[in-house]
Amino acid sequence: MEKLRRLFGGGAQPASAESTPADPAAIAADERAYELDLLRGEQERLDELAQRQLRYAEYAWEPPRQGGERRAEDSDEGGGP
Repeated sequence: MEKLRRLFGGGAQPASAESTPADPAAIAADERAYELDLLRGEQERLDELAQRQLRYAEYAWEPPRQGGERRAEDSDEGGGP
């Protein structure tokens, strides 16, 4: 049973982990460094064409939706042929 407690984090926590307060500036710097590392990895993974496509994706033209809300199975109130 003791093995399961240690495996899933049960039991007493070390005293040193509880006594050190977190510094918000250090946390923000660590997060920023991690995000920059992710961006560098993304640039290495993608070629120039894929990077350009992602950069200009928000400016891509999208054709208007055709039709409307009505569908063929809706009742036709206008009469018609």
